Amino acid sequence: MSVRLNQAQPYVLSLFRFVVGLLFAVHGAATLFGLFGGDQAETGAWPGWYAALIQLVCGSLVALGLGTRAAAFLASGSMAYAYFKVHQPEALLPVENGGEPSALFCWAFLLLVFTGPGAVALDRLFGSRNTTAATEPTPHRDQAPAVSI
Repeated sequence: MSVRLNQAQPYVLSLFRFVVGLLFAVHGAATLFGLFGGDQAETGAWPGWYAALIQLVCGSLVALGLGTRAAAFLASGSMAYAYFKVHQPEALLPVENGGEPSALFCWAFLLLVFTGPGAVALDRLFGSRNTTAATEPTPHRDQAPAVSI
């Protein structure tokens, strides 16, 4: 069973990357343009408008798998800033201060910084070397995975 799961890992990682990036980009579009029932930020207002711009651009890049690690690093940092500067002063725990989405996005993007884009990404089309997690050979049936959890 774990062999099949290991073989699917690069593809599931690509799906995870796409969904997280799309959700982040839609959140940014809602804030930048007032789409999807979101409140539009005033152009150039700090930090909301800039955060929304980062969300739209980085979310789109991550969803496409283009410059994934760099875009995910910037997105993770912006969500860490959002959590510690906006949410955490209100209360200690994310459930108390409304910072759950910021915390989840921060950790999801940090994971993508280390795992790369997965098997299906534009990075692979352009020959980027940032896809090492997706190009590692899968272990044979008689081999244990390199890292077992």
